[in-house]
Amino acid sequence: MKRISNRSESAFTMVEIALCLAIVGFALVAIIGVLPTGMNVQKDNREETIINQDASLFMDAIRNGAQGFNDLTNYVVAVTNYWTELDAVTMAPNGLFNNDGYTVTGSKVTSVSGVASSYGLSDGFRIIGLLSTPRYTVRPGSSGNIQSNYIVAYVRSLSGAAVEKHPQNNGDVLLDAFQYRMIVENTPYLPVDTFSNAPNSQLVKLLRENSRDLRLTFRWPVLPNGTIGNSRQTYRMFTGGQLTNFVNFGQPLYFFQPSTFAQAQ
Repeated sequence: MKRISNRSESAFTMVEIALCLAIVGFALVAIIGVLPTGMNVQKDNREETIINQDASLFMDAIRNGAQGFNDLTNYVVAVTNYWTELDAVTMAPNGLFNNDGYTVTGSKVTSVSGVASSYGLSDGFRIIGLLSTPRYTVRPGSSGNIQSNYIVAYVRSLSGAAVEKHPQNNGDVLLDAFQYRMIVENTPYLPVDTFSNAPNSQLVKLLRENSRDLRLTFRWPVLPNGTIGNSRQTYRMFTGGQLTNFVNFGQPLYFFQPSTFAQAQ
């Protein structure tokens, strides 16, 4: 004899399923809408981290006068010095200006004579020597006029993904690597001489000879058309020690010597 059960069974109706799909679809739209913002934030954080790490490395290399940091040749693509001649009395531009350009393979130097076109960024000695160029130098052969130097380095990031680093030589990969511009300003520290007696004035002169303000300004990202994005970060350090000058195949190079101090002039 067949027994008939009176127990009822429940299930989702088509209306309930449609409502569930609508809720899930609304949530997915919201998530997809926020996803690009999250990815941009992650990208910005990654770039800022790379800049912080590279800034620490460059700051230490410059202030310590590093001369054997040859690995920089794999990352410093070019260095440009935009120079302007200033009148020795008024410090106003006198209309003479140009730029010195250096790449790994050669250079075009207009501020001094005698530098061969084959003079390039072949080692860390030259790179650090150029990056340490003071903001103001005496213009050679100009009756004491001043040369204002504006140093810009074109750099492929030292930190970041390993696939972008040396010995990678694939042009497409290197082109897509994170790059930035680094502006180096090496200016003398000029304390206000508020003392009237000779010993204190001599102390002020000593500070002027051996104290400098080192500032690195990073701008990124480098866009495909060569222009620079809106991101900017500046690092500043007060350095002590003598700034020495070498002439390398006709090219003046400068190096900090933090353990050596010059006599007051």
